Amino acid sequence: MRTPNHFEEAFAAALKGRAEALLVIPDTFLTSHYRQIVDFAHQHRLPAMYYTREYVDAGGLMSYGNTTWWAMLPQAGIYVDKVLKGTKPADLPVEQPTKLELIINLKTAQALEITVPPTLLILADEVIR
Repeated sequence: MRTPNHFEEAFAAALKGRAEALLVIPDTFLTSHYRQIVDFAHQHRLPAMYYTREYVDAGGLMSYGNTTWWAMLPQAGIYVDKVLKGTKPADLPVEQPTKLELIINLKTAQALEITVPPTLLILADEVIR
């Protein structure tokens, strides 16, 4: 079982390995501790890319993925309804998000002394200034 204490081990390993950036994968445990991860990235001046906007709203550099984890809840409710009405979970199709967003935090980019290419800014769904 993972606990918040595992972050200290992971952070220490990243520093020991001289990480130059972070890529935070989609994971509900990680998302529930997004502030701790963003704070680590800031403290060690690591550019990081995330999967949901919560990280960017908290000061993370950029995200590309679901707008928010809760945007998927209506579809989850539909699946729960089908299972409760007798559909076997194995018979339900696997669905993927239909809307992915690129969000860039320019304040964080400036703090990290990173120049975001104009072409990337044009492609962004949202730029936080």
